[in-house]
Amino acid sequence: MGIEIERKFLVTSDAWKAGAKGLAYRQGYIRTENKTTVRVRTAGEKGVLTLKGKSSGLSREEFEYEIPKDDAIRMLQTMCAPEQIEKIRYKIKVGDHTWEVDEFLGDNKGLIVAEIELKAEDEKFEKPTWLGKEVSDDKRYTNSNLAKTPFRTW
Repeated sequence: MGIEIERKFLVTSDAWKAGAKGLAYRQGYIRTENKTTVRVRTAGEKGVLTLKGKSSGLSREEFEYEIPKDDAIRMLQTMCAPEQIEKIRYKIKVGDHTWEVDEFLGDNKGLIVAEIELKAEDEKFEKPTWLGKEVSDDKRYTNSNLAKTPFRTW
């Protein structure tokens, strides 16, 4: 069983872009009757299926499996809700951690969010200068919510 511990921040400047190379992501969600999130994603040439449990603080169960990209594309077309996320993800090493910076496209264009995965909720980490307000507890910034209620509609 995997546990995801994640903190999320808004990005306040373009300073993070220096030398960063991004990868195109498309992701959709299969609707469930409970608080479980089922995500299908293409990331470059990969396909990924992820199941996430209900959040408890900054933590939640997470199970992630690589699947053939063609299967992921088909699931996005036929099984996922039509509201989907498109973004470019950049991975940026800062200190001992790797930040994932998501530059959203489409209906979420203009939103840039940085995430860090931790081993413990109280783990210390270096905050880069381009980090802004923490939004870890603001559900509007979850990708599954951004698919349903895009940033442009706020």
